[in-house]
Amino acid sequence: MISDRIDLENWRESDILTDDLWLFPSRESGGKHKNIYHGNFIPQIPYQLISRYTRKNEVVLDAFFGSGTTLFECEKLGRKFIGLDINSQMFDYVNLQMKGSKKDFFTLNLCDNTDEKSKICIKNSLEFLGEKSVSLAIFHPPYHDIVKFTDDKNDLSNCGSIDEFLDKFKKSLANSLEFLAKNRYFAIVIGDIYKNSEVVPLSFLCMNMVKSNFKTKLKGIIVKNIEGNRRKLGVGGIWRYRALKSDYYIFKHEYILVFKKEF
Repeated sequence: MISDRIDLENWRESDILTDDLWLFPSRESGGKHKNIYHGNFIPQIPYQLISRYTRKNEVVLDAFFGSGTTLFECEKLGRKFIGLDINSQMFDYVNLQMKGSKKDFFTLNLCDNTDEKSKICIKNSLEFLGEKSVSLAIFHPPYHDIVKFTDDKNDLSNCGSIDEFLDKFKKSLANSLEFLAKNRYFAIVIGDIYKNSEVVPLSFLCMNMVKSNFKTKLKGIIVKNIEGNRRKLGVGGIWRYRALKSDYYIFKHEYILVFKKEF
């Protein structure tokens, strides 16, 4: 039950968002959070998901841990953490960031999460943490090939087509969701893309892929603004000019798709 993870007696003081439109004036900073990685999400996203869907000391799995945003929030909120990523530079960076932290609440795994061998990493991580299952899973994959994160052919950002991306992402989900406890929640943070002069609704293609291949209930389609993301900081005027000159609209949102696992 969600209610046993939230202090409903003091619900008026809760900072957990319940609307499906999340408007944040700025990116939360401080602590270990640094906006050094193109494509990392803002700390408010994992903070909200972790706060709502887990209790203290439960395990959060981030299958694309990137620059460590979810891990840093888990440390702050008293949750255990399992991270997977294919990017060796980020693996080294996050380990360095955690140098002064306790080592007993998290594991970082350098692996290809589309490969079934990644399940060994998760299994070993759970054993290290003294747990049997994951309580919340977060997925923030590349938005197809918009940003090339590594040269690894198995990196989702190197997929040659949308169909290949969806197929690989499905494998990533299958490998990770095997360890998510039944009736617990997972979230996909994803945005749409613009290719060949038209919008490609990548978020909804991912949503359809999940609903077509996994027994789940869709619990929320949250729209979050991405005002001031690193790529567009200080260039709002030129993007507006380009949009007016052409026939498109500027992306200022991405989606957080929340699912409840039923298998």
